Parts: sequence; structure tokens; C-alpha cells
Amino acid sequence: MKFQIQRDNLLNSLQQIIGAIEKRQTMPALSNVLIKASADSLSLTATDLEIEFVIHLNMVIDEPGEITVPARKLLDICKSLPVDSQVNITINDDKAMIQSGRSRFSLVTLPASDFPSLDEISSNSEFEIPQTTLKDIIDKTSFAMAQQDVRYYLNGLMLEVGSKILRAVATDGHRLAYCEKETDCELADIKQVILPRKGVIELARLLGSSDDNVKIILGNNHLRVELNNIRFTSKLIDGRFPDYNRVIPDDGNCVMTAERELLKQALIRASILSNEKYRGIRLILEDDLVRLQAHNPDQEEADVDLEVNYKGENLEIGFNVNYMIDALNASASEMAQLTLRDSNSSCLLTYPDQSDCKYVIMPMRL
Repeated sequence: MKFQIQRDNLLNSLQQIIGAIEKRQTMPALSNVLIKASADSLSLTATDLEIEFVIHLNMVIDEPGEITVPARKLLDICKSLPVDSQVNITINDDKAMIQSGRSRFSLVTLPASDFPSLDEISSNSEFEIPQTTLKDIIDKTSFAMAQQDVRYYLNGLMLEVGSKILRAVATDGHRLAYCEKETDCELADIKQVILPRKGVIELARLLGSSDDNVKIILGNNHLRVELNNIRFTSKLIDGRFPDYNRVIPDDGNCVMTAERELLKQALIRASILSNEKYRGIRLILEDDLVRLQAHNPDQEEADVDLEVNYKGENLEIGFNVNYMIDALNASASEMAQLTLRDSNSSCLLTYPDQSDCKYVIMPMRL
């Protein structure tokens, strides 16, 4: 195998797929990137057996072939080379010779036959959606995913596709984030899948703010996204996601409206002296005023008042301040609305100008 490629093209491609390469691998080949060169194209593949990236580049190949080379070492070599330089790659026996200018590198290779691949995906349904819409719905919900929860189905993002609608829901059992977007997809039946945490993070990193469509293919065990010259595939979590409709409260009669940024800054100030482990904060609602109180085991206290729009009975509730700040960070809206029923019920955070997103935060005993 022999070909020549622009350093920037190779570097950009490796940076897009390197997220699938784990530093500690049980199989040596999983630390490598699979390079396949045909007559007029080059493909790079990286996988950890949970997610897989494949990038295709149209280019002239001197000698076709396929091989695997250490991914991170190849990436570091590309980073070290001058911008706009040419890279010549030649495979001789079990060595990859990389030459650029007056620099030469020799990397140990493994045969392409050692490289594993994900099971072939069988398409149950597929649709297209602007990549900016998909990125937006992920960004507004994925922060609420659980991390290493024994309820494995919470360690990911639930995507629900129906006729003309795409929903994303994430929860860790203490909070829930919900977002829905209108789409052009025409699916007869509602389809639910759970994308694992790593797949969500890598997919969000891959997506940009372009209005170009991405193609989404849903299989029994996999989700695939095709974008320009990149194909991303992720295994799905096999489990039943909780009924999110039962979690979202709809009977609160205590409604507080505040400027989102002012509320966020007030919460950040009060949180400075909250318990570092539990991050508990007390919210006290009075007429046109919210009082935020925090204290910690060192007997230190914070008391922050903020003028808000509130006309209702006095109410006191505790919650994890980080959960509220995360939900406020997920929007750029000017105003935020908090709906409560009583001190022991979940609070609902919404945005008056953004009806497609809802955030639920469970109360805390302080």
C-alpha cells in the first residue's frame, strides 16, 4: 500500500475518529486505526466495539491495500508536522513508513484481518434531519444522563421518533431533561432507542451548526448517523426507559418567573457555601422575591435575595443547586419559569419562549 495525502486532511480525519480509541484495550487491534486504500478512495476506521467511525476520502492511491497502524501515534506524528505539508505513507511487510519533508517515522502494524467490526446494521427505519437540530436536542438534554448507574438504561439518552417529531429524554433519577423538535420524518410507529453515554458524547462532538441534513438509520441493536463523508455507528442499550410523562408534573400552581441569567448568577453565589458533597440549597418564595440559602458543615452560610415575578403562597423547598444551574445553562432564553406544587414535589423549569424543552428537578430534604 502506498499513497500521498495532505497533512491537514489526515490530521482532521484522525481527530474526528480518535474518540473511539480507548487508551487501555483488551485487543491490540483496537488501539489501531484501519486504513483501506482502493483505486480512488481512502477510508479510516476506528472502533471500541461500542461505537465505530468510518471516514471516506476521495483521492488518488498509488498502490491499494489495507492495514492497521497505532492511532494515537499516527495522530501525534501528524500534529507535529508543519501545516500544509505532504505525508507519504508506504507499507512494507509489518511496518508503516511515514515520510514528510526531512522527517521519517516507522510504525509497527497489525494485519487488517485482526481488526474487529461492529455487527452489520439491519435498518428498521431511517430518516433525515438537519444536523443543527440533532445537535441542539442532544445539547439540551444529555447533561442529565446518569453515570455508571446500576440501572443501566439510565446511562444514556433516550431518542423517540414518531411522525413529524423527534424527542430526547435523559434522567439520572434525580432530575430529568426533555426536548422535542419537529422533523420531516414519516414513521408510522413510534420508535424508542437508548443511545449509550459515550455514543451521545461522540455524536455531539461530531455534529456542527450546519443546516445540512444527516441521515439516521435505526436498527434493532444499533443507531447509525451518516454525515458528509463520515459514518458513525453506536450500539444501543437494551432496556426499557422509564415513562417520562409520569415524571413531568402538570399540576403546580406556584409559578415564579425570573430573568434566567440573574437567577443563575444568584444560584452560583449561594452555592459557594453549600455542602460540597450534597450541594443542597434552600429556595424560599415570597411575594415578588426568592431567597436562596445555603450552609455547610463548617457553619458557614449564604443568603441571596433576588426580585422575581411571583404571586402565591409562601413556599420553601430544597434542591441540588447544580441540577438547577445545569438546566439554566441549557438555554439562551431571557426568562425562566419555575412551577411548584409544594415543598415535597418536583419542580418544573421551563422557558416561556421555548415550549419544546422541560426540566424536572426532584426536591431535597435539608
